Amino acid sequence: MNRLRRAVAAAGLAAASLVLLAACATPAAGGGAPFGTVPPAAPDGEVRGTGTVLDRGGDVQLCLGPIAESYPPQCSGIPLQGWSWDGVEGSDSSGDAHWGAYAVQGTYDGETLTVTGPPILLALYDPIRPEDPTGGKPGTADEATLEKVRAELPSALGDQFVSSSIERGYVWVDVIWDDGTLQDAADAAYGDGVVVVRSALQG
Repeated sequence: MNRLRRAVAAAGLAAASLVLLAACATPAAGGGAPFGTVPPAAPDGEVRGTGTVLDRGGDVQLCLGPIAESYPPQCSGIPLQGWSWDGVEGSDSSGDAHWGAYAVQGTYDGETLTVTGPPILLALYDPIRPEDPTGGKPGTADEATLEKVRAELPSALGDQFVSSSIERGYVWVDVIWDDGTLQDAADAAYGDGVVVVRSALQG
C-alpha cells in the first residue's frame, strides 16, 4: 500500500511539474510575447535613413536613435558600408572620431546599410512625412497598460528597437525596419490600437 501511495504521489508531482512548465512557456494574455524574434524581410530596392553618421577609426555606423550628449557623441546604430567623407560637408571631428547628421540612401540586407548615393545634409533634407496610421484618433488604452507595454518593448524587439514614447493614448515605437511584420505581431501580442510601429528606414 505504501508503494502504491508513493507511486501515485510521484505521478501527481510529475503532472503538476508539467503543468507549471507549460504555464511558464506560454506568454501571458495581453502582451509580453517576444514578437520581435521573427524579423521582417529585408526591403527590396533602396531605402533612406536619417540620423548621425558616426565614424570611429573607420568603424562607420548610422545612428537612428538617441545620441548621448558627449564630445565626441556616442550612439549605437547600423553599420554603414561604402561610406566616404570625400566631398561631404557639415561634419565634425575629434581624435579618431568623425561625425555629422545626414539622410543616407542605400540598400539594407537586415544588418548593414550599403550606401548607394551621396548623403544629404540633414539640415537641408525635406523628408516626406508618412501618413498618421491612427488617423488622428486618440487611443483608448489606459496609462498603466501603456507604461507596461512600453517597458516590455526593448526586450521584445531586441536589436530592432530604436526608441519609444507614449503619445495620444498609444505606445509609439521606432524600429530599424518594418514591412508590416512587426506591426502585425504587436497587434497580435497587445491588441489593436495599442502599439504603433514606425520604421526608421523608409523605402
